[in-house]
Amino acid sequence: MSRSMFSKSAFGSWARASRYPPSQNPTLRGKRGRVGYPVPKISSLECYTRAREGSTRTMPTLLGIPFDANSSYLRGTAEAPPKIREAMRCDASNKWTESGIDLGAAGAFADAGDLALNDSTAFTAIEAAVGALLEKGESPVLLGGDHSITYPIVKAFAARHPDLTVIHFDAHPDLYDELDGNRLSHACPFARIMEEGLAKRLVQVGIRTMNGHQREQAARFGVEVVEMRSLPAYDRLKARGPVYVTLDIDVLDPAFAPGISHREPGGMSVREAITHLHAIEGKIVGADVVEFNPVQDVAGVTATVAAKILKEILGKMIAG
Repeated sequence: MSRSMFSKSAFGSWARASRYPPSQNPTLRGKRGRVGYPVPKISSLECYTRAREGSTRTMPTLLGIPFDANSSYLRGTAEAPPKIREAMRCDASNKWTESGIDLGAAGAFADAGDLALNDSTAFTAIEAAVGALLEKGESPVLLGGDHSITYPIVKAFAARHPDLTVIHFDAHPDLYDELDGNRLSHACPFARIMEEGLAKRLVQVGIRTMNGHQREQAARFGVEVVEMRSLPAYDRLKARGPVYVTLDIDVLDPAFAPGISHREPGGMSVREAITHLHAIEGKIVGADVVEFNPVQDVAGVTATVAAKILKEILGKMIAG
């Protein structure tokens, strides 16, 4: 993949927090601030030993996808990737996850910057970029953007993981066959994913806007829908084989995350979301965090929440 596909990475300040200045840091390569593959500093001796012995753990790699052309109500989610990174770097908190992983350690994860996208060719570019990271043995973690981006992302994963389980956190099932004449709307990605057979299993958690059409779609595709009123649902998060996690920030109650386009009361607390993420059993090979809309945010609250969720996803992937 050419470097021209990416904008400048925001990883530099993370590197400056490590033992070496960027010019002397042996884990850095290239101008984009990409990171090499040293053993991360992690609190679990077992995980450390696995990494030392050359386990199959691949490096999580952030990639921003600033795309919101398929939003049906408000635009603005394209502005989210740099806001999430900024909140994640903020000195108001440290870089450790609740599972004991130091994300500030050199080589804990990489950052490939943001894609430069044209609306008319965005899906092709997204699929190609994610596929290229997978070919390099990295584990993409995507920062959206509206939820329509999950369709081309999962296409890239399905080409390499035919037995993929998708665990989807959201207020909305996003199973419309089309919305306002757009079959690629952010309300439709899981209809496209399931009709193309890109996922062996789709589990949706936190749903609280199910209507008649989408209920029919869920039955048609065999989707395992866990509505918000039925939580907790830890037993539904056990998977055999590779797992892809997609988390729409509006799975959270807007009291915790006001910076979203579709505020739907009655959602998860941040603690409930993190507990469900930690309960996932299976190898997480990739993830996305989508639908944070900075235009709607209040005092950076949602950016901070999105960064916290991202930290816990990265920690879960690194711990294995």
